[in-house]
Order: sequence, then structure tokens, then C-alpha cells
Amino acid sequence: MTRVIMVRHLVAALATVLTLATPCARADTGPGAGPGGAPATGPHWTGTWEAAPSGTTRPRPGASIRNVVHTSVGGEAVRVRISNRLGTAPLRLGAVTVALQEPGEPAEPDAVPGSMRTVTFAGAASVVVPPGTDLLGDPVRLRIPADANLLVSVHTPADSGPATYHRSAHQTNFLARDGDRTADERGTRYTADLGNWFYVTGVDVLGTHARGSVVTLGDSITDGTGSTPDTNHRWPDRLAARLRDLPAYRRLGVLNAGISGNRLLLAGSGPSALDRLDADVFSRAGVRAVIVMEGINDIKGTPEQRDPRALEDAYRRIVTRAHALGIRVVGATITPYGGHPAWTEAREAVRQEVNAFLREGGLFDAVADFDAAVRDPADPYRISPAYDPGDHLHFNDAGMRAMADTVDLRTLAP
Repeated sequence: MTRVIMVRHLVAALATVLTLATPCARADTGPGAGPGGAPATGPHWTGTWEAAPSGTTRPRPGASIRNVVHTSVGGEAVRVRISNRLGTAPLRLGAVTVALQEPGEPAEPDAVPGSMRTVTFAGAASVVVPPGTDLLGDPVRLRIPADANLLVSVHTPADSGPATYHRSAHQTNFLARDGDRTADERGTRYTADLGNWFYVTGVDVLGTHARGSVVTLGDSITDGTGSTPDTNHRWPDRLAARLRDLPAYRRLGVLNAGISGNRLLLAGSGPSALDRLDADVFSRAGVRAVIVMEGINDIKGTPEQRDPRALEDAYRRIVTRAHALGIRVVGATITPYGGHPAWTEAREAVRQEVNAFLREGGLFDAVADFDAAVRDPADPYRISPAYDPGDHLHFNDAGMRAMADTVDLRTLAP
């Protein structure tokens, strides 16, 4: 099981709480921020962004990586979660910073002047992250808007072995090859683009702007494949936009725990959904609900899952564990993929049986019927042409919006 190391150096923590929040502010990383019960009344930590580690790639020794992440809700302070979860050697970080990204089209690696902040870990600006762990940084005073881009920059001075990353960011990130450029407001030394998020796996905000957070646990469809890059048009982003229109006592941050190629039952592209529940769902700040959209890769992948009951049992295990923590679970039906090379009549029969269970089994607190929302009325085994980017499996921006609009917001935190 992945260990999440809480950074609570006694003196630094006391000073931070006194400086950043009232005495009722919390420093919890998971459901302790109030899932299932009454929302916190004072400033509390809420997850605003997440990227679930999906694998490892070659390290970038001596370089700085500027990760661009998009907030779902805002706050008065911020903390960053760094991951060496899938690494095999201690990860040495020479420096980590957070800043607001300067708006512009196209987006550049420039920070809003005056917004650059150093992220410390138990008061230290550099840190070593043991393999198999996530590390939560100290709180940083910085007003964070909702629906805004942050720059989380990391410098790796040496080769620390395979780098934990999120492969399919659908977001342009930036690389500076010539040393520690984490504190540069101007991004001129960031001369290369990256399509991945390196090391950073979560961002929390402190405030009263949201009741808590909802995690979207899924595969490439949740990860955003098919949507327009650099626009935040994934269906969880669209869900976040809907939630921002609610009053603060009903508003939720949205944490995207989608991994392209992910499966419920088997590891492959990242750990299986069952194996990553603690790290990607239950350890996150203020989680009140989770939306589960997993199963298509079990059905069509290699080896394929031919027994619907195996998937049904996996859903039961997720719901049982979530309910034990007071977290609501919304089950999402598996969307059509007729016309895709992996489609067969036998696999379609499994999908239909699993969807019938999702709709009628009475297991979930609510159901989001994505299948009904996006299928072609003339051919329900296929995606509606208006939503199909061409691969007959994923969704374009309009399809992502249709899925997000299917979620009944009242079911997330009633």
C-alpha cells in the first residue's frame, strides 16, 4: 500500500496554522476534512487538482520541469503533493515552486509577477522522497483563484532513477535543461515542451470556498483522450465548471484520477483501480464522493474479462470501502464503442450486462448513465457521431460536455 507521508514538523506546522488560518483550519489529507457529515465551518483543506501516477519514464537530471495544472476551486493558501510512488530509488528534489501562470494565448511558462512561492517540506527547500511514497509540502500563502492555471516547477539535480509521471496530460508543460529554473518568473529558459506531468500528483487549497471534493476514478475517457488539448475540456473539467456555479456550501473541487488504459481488476497502465483507491481517492483532501467510470479496458483489453460478475464484485468492493469512510459513490455506465477494432458481439454482451447491473443493482448511491447520454439513437452500440472524435471509443469536447451534464449534482454531497 502506498504510504502518504504527512509533513508536520512541529514548529513549522504550528507557525503555519497560526499564520494561514483560524484555529479551526485543518491539515488533513483525506476524508477527515468532513466526508459524509456536515461540511466544515471554518477554513479547511480541499483538493483542487489531481493527476494519478500512471507509470515511470526516464529522469531529467539537472533539469527543471514546469508543470501546468488547472484549479477547480480556489483558496487562500496552497499545498502541493509530490510523488515518487512508482520510483525505485530515492528522489532528490533540489527545489519546488508554485506560482500563478500568466494568462495568454498560447499559454507560456511565465508566472504572474509577484506570485512565485517556494514550496518547503518540513521547512526545508530541498527534499528526498523515498521510493513508493507521496510527500505533502508545507502550506504556502498564495491566493489561488478557481478555474486558473498554476505552475508547479521541480528541479531534479541528479539522476534519481525512473521518474513517476502521468503520461497523458493533454496539457503543454515545459522543460528547462540548464539547471534550477524553478524560481524564474519569466519562462524564457523553458525551451522544450512536455506532454506529461512529472512528479506532481495533487494540489490542495485552504479556505471556505468549497464543501469538499469529488474524485473521478476512470480510464482514458476520464483522462481526457479525444478532447482538445490545453483547453481543460475533459468531462471532469466540465463537471467542475457546473459545480462552480453552486453556492460554496454545495460546491466541490474536482479531482481527476483518470489514467489512460486503466483497468478495474488488473495492473497495466498504472495500478488497477482497486489497488490505487487509497492513494488516488481516499487519501485526498476533503473527499465526499467518487464517480467510478472503469471497466471498458477490462472488457476489451488483453486478457479480456468475460465474466460480468468479476466486474460487479469489484464495484462492490469499491463501494464498501468508500462507504466505510462516509464517501458517496456514483456509478457511471460504460459507454459504447461499436466500430472500434476491439468491439465484438461477445464483448458487447458483457458491457450490456454490466451496465444493467450498474443501473438496476441498487449498489450505488446514484448512477450517471453516460451510455444513454452519448449513444447513437440509430445504433446504440455506437457513440453518437456528434460526440465521436473518430476512434469510436473516446469523446470530443461536445461528448465530454454531454457526459458531465449527465451527473446529478445533488447526488454528490446532498
